[in-house]
Amino acid sequence: MRVVSGVCKGRPLKAVPGNTTRPTTDKVKEALFNMIGPYFDGGIGLDLFAGSGGLGLEALSRGLDKVIFVDRDVKAIQTIHENIKACNMEDMSEVYRNDADRALKALIKRDVRFDYIFLDPPYKKQQLLNLMDKISEHGLLTAGGNIICEHSHDVELPEHAGEFSQQRHEKYGMIAITIYA
Repeated sequence: MRVVSGVCKGRPLKAVPGNTTRPTTDKVKEALFNMIGPYFDGGIGLDLFAGSGGLGLEALSRGLDKVIFVDRDVKAIQTIHENIKACNMEDMSEVYRNDADRALKALIKRDVRFDYIFLDPPYKKQQLLNLMDKISEHGLLTAGGNIICEHSHDVELPEHAGEFSQQRHEKYGMIAITIYA
């Protein structure tokens, strides 16, 4: 696992110890960022089920100004901190140990808006739809922003979720990426 492109290109990233997370493969990560970028001129991202922090760090490496990383697992939080430090991106990162629902409630109170929201939860369709409804209801995505969902290839997400419309859907073996705007 590594940073695929940008200022930290080639930097190795640690995986979360154990088998509680599935890191996004470099192939899928590169394809995903080619769909939404591939590079950014600033912006704020949210990596809601961050795991090792690979998606958020890739986004920072490719030009986002800031990413908020959230995961509920202690080992994941430790790994995210290590990977952020290895990429020298501490000033561009916030890391929180929390579950997704509570994290969204806290972000709503802060009145923050995101240009890119990465959702890579345990593969449960309903969780993605519920999260997108909350994001929509509270206006957490900027106009022109994207929600990037990574999910199992056999999950078909709807054309519309909340106020969002599906822009792209691609399958990579057992993994699928669906992008909403």
